[in-house]
Formats: sequence, C-alpha cells, structure tokens
Amino acid sequence: MKLKIPYYYHLLLFLVLFIIYCSWDLGINNKKAEHVFSDLYLWVTSSFFLTVFIVYLFNFYTFCDWFLYNRKMLFYFLTIPVSLLLFGGLRYLIQEVIVFHIIGMHNYDVRDLEVGFYIRDNLFFGLPAVILSALCYLFWQSQASHQENQDLLLENKKAEFQMLKAQVSPHFLFNTLNSFYSQLISKEDEIASDILVLSDLLRYVITETDKDEAVLSREIQFIQNYIHLQKKRFEDQLYLDFLVEGDFGNEKVLSSALIHFIENVFKHGKLNNPEEKAVISIKCNQEFLEVSTFNYNAEGENYSSTGIGYENLIKRLDYTYKDRFLLEKTTENNTFKTYLKLPLKK
Repeated sequence: MKLKIPYYYHLLLFLVLFIIYCSWDLGINNKKAEHVFSDLYLWVTSSFFLTVFIVYLFNFYTFCDWFLYNRKMLFYFLTIPVSLLLFGGLRYLIQEVIVFHIIGMHNYDVRDLEVGFYIRDNLFFGLPAVILSALCYLFWQSQASHQENQDLLLENKKAEFQMLKAQVSPHFLFNTLNSFYSQLISKEDEIASDILVLSDLLRYVITETDKDEAVLSREIQFIQNYIHLQKKRFEDQLYLDFLVEGDFGNEKVLSSALIHFIENVFKHGKLNNPEEKAVISIKCNQEFLEVSTFNYNAEGENYSSTGIGYENLIKRLDYTYKDRFLLEKTTENNTFKTYLKLPLKK
C-alpha cells in the first residue's frame, strides 16, 4: 500500500531541524546572537533549508515511491545524481538569483559561482536531502507495514471468530447430509445430487476459507456449486450468463476474493428478468486471472456504499498483491459492473 503521509509531518520535521541548526550555531559554534539573527544569516539559512526541503519532498514522493516501495535499491541509487543535480540548480536559483535580488548579496563568492565548481560543491550539500528522505520513507514504510500486519491479524481473528460461531458440529452436519444422500440416491437422483453439492460447498467454507491462499480450480468449483444451488432457489427463473474461460491448474489466489463479487450479484442484482440478464465472467491465462460481473440493480438497491466486506477485501488485496492488482467498479444507468484482475501464483 502506498504511503499517505500528510505534508505537515514533513514541514514539522524541517521546522524542528531548522531550530536545532540555529541553536547549534548559537550554542555549540559560539556564534553571536547578532550574527544568527541577522538578515543575511536568516535569508541564507532559510533558503538553504527551503532547497533541502523541496528536494526532500521530490525524492520522497517520486524516486522513493517508485523504487524503495518496490525494493528496487539499485534503481534508487541510480537516481541519486539526478536529485543532487536538482538540488544544485534549485539552490542556485533560490540563493544566487532570488535572494540576491532581495538582499543584494551572494551566498557564494562571485569567483565560486562558476558552474562546474558550484555543481561539485553542492553534490555534498545535497546529500542530506536525499539521505533524509530515504530514511524517513523507509521508517514510515516499516511503520505502515507493521500497522497493516496488525490490522490484517485483527481482521483474520474476527473472521476466525465468525467461522467458529458457524461451525456448529460440522461432522454432525456432514454425516447427516451424507445420510440423506444415501437414502435418496436410489429414489430422487436430482435431490441427492443437490445434497452432495451442498455438502461440498459447506465443507469448502469450513475447511478452506480461513486460509490465506486457495487453489484457483477449487475456488471456481466452489462458485459453480454456489450458482448451481442458487438456480434451485430461483426455480428456473434465474437469468444469468456464467462464463469460465482458460485452463485452471494449481494456481493460487487470495482466498474468498472471488466469491465476494458473485455474492453481490445475487444480493443486489435483478436476476428474474430475461431482458436484463446478469453476467459473471472468469478468464484465466498463464499470468493473470480476470473476473468481471454485470447486473441490473434490484429495486431500492444503492451502490453508493460498498460496505465493510468490500473495505476488508481491499485491505486483503493491498496486503497480498501491493500494486499488482486492478479493481474497478462502475455504477451507471441502473447497472453495476465490477472488474478484478489478479496475478496468479504458481
């Protein structure tokens, strides 16, 4: 998950650093108060800190976000010269052009304003901006990851608790269903077959959904069983196109991610009108899984709020796939569409 650090955190950090720097000059370096609080000192020092701050922000929200976030350390190190050159050019503009225009004095000696020397000298002075932004980014990233892990553990504990509440003697339940199946197999083949589907569906819910990952082929089998039983519930008045394309092997996906979208179609969609069919499509290739749904909204349904289940799913997808997944939802003209694209794990 990308870091969302408020800008005022950075501003507060640099305000503290500015005060510490001035206090250091005043106390440790024994500079006179008249010097520290002079117009020249304040203009030069504040403009230097402003340059460091701008390059710090630029590096934090670009190169750090592009490369440190994805653990591409080599690429990040290759960007450091770019940041240092930016620092040199920006410092020249602020101190030697803008501030000079205001106070009439250069920070550097006029002889030292030669381009080559100025750039070389500022390669050193620009390092604090680059190093500080990287350290702050890594620190806040570690804090965000820790908090994300804690939130995910809490969500898993809640899910486990709900699952335990639902597990009222599962062995008794399965034995009873198997008994019904045995009694009906010779008399009512269709009902017996439906009981077997229900048994498989319940067994999957109890034994598999508490895991972090699920085998894709079993997830799709679960969805097929779920839709099969929904057809019984609608008594042949279910107008839904269910499409499955591609070869499914032992690829793994986030557990229970797909069923969320299927359940929403049945929960909120209009499914009893042949002129307004719903569509559920699952496509798989060697690298990605794509799931899309389309349905007309049932009367009174409002998709402006996606609910806690959707928020929890987003958290789980962010934690598992980072920025490698795509999730879209669209509401228009009384219809609702979703699209999910996930990388497959072998």
